[in-house]
Amino acid sequence: MDARRWTAGLLAAVTATVALTACSSDGEAGCASEAGMVQCAPDERGDAPTIAGELLTGGRYDVAAQRGQVVVVNFWGSWCAPCRAEADDLEATYQATRGSGVTFLGINVQDSRDKAIAFEEGRVTYPSIFDPASRLALALDIPPNSIPATVVLDRDGRIATVIRAAVTRDDLQPIVERVAAESAPPTGER
Repeated sequence: MDARRWTAGLLAAVTATVALTACSSDGEAGCASEAGMVQCAPDERGDAPTIAGELLTGGRYDVAAQRGQVVVVNFWGSWCAPCRAEADDLEATYQATRGSGVTFLGINVQDSRDKAIAFEEGRVTYPSIFDPASRLALALDIPPNSIPATVVLDRDGRIATVIRAAVTRDDLQPIVERVAAESAPPTGER
């Protein structure tokens, strides 16, 4: 078996287990999986792995510093047509929810830095980590064939929702608002 077929098989297996890893080890009792999306009840959520790295524009970013905020993490590439289509919806959702203790983070995968920076210019105002090897995506069980993908982390850094498809504002904003409403941000964070 050549390396490409082995990798494709591995990625298919990883995709099949995303729902299980997004929720606690007790299984999917508190999780609902439908049409490329897994949503978990607060008591069924698992912790996200470390999400940190170098920003496209320089400097470092660590999601752990955002505890107390809902963090929407979007995996994208400049080469990805659905990523281009969802960029305006992501930015609109970010602008509509950031006053509620919500922040957004992009993670650019399988790309060159120049193309990624050019893609973001004039499209989004939130930061993006540069991860050309897709290490962060794979740590969250987001295989390369699932880009774009969006992960919503609750205020405790746990995985509330995984969406393995392009998003629209009409679909994403209610999810983000629901997770944000689960608990108010700490005083002074609004």
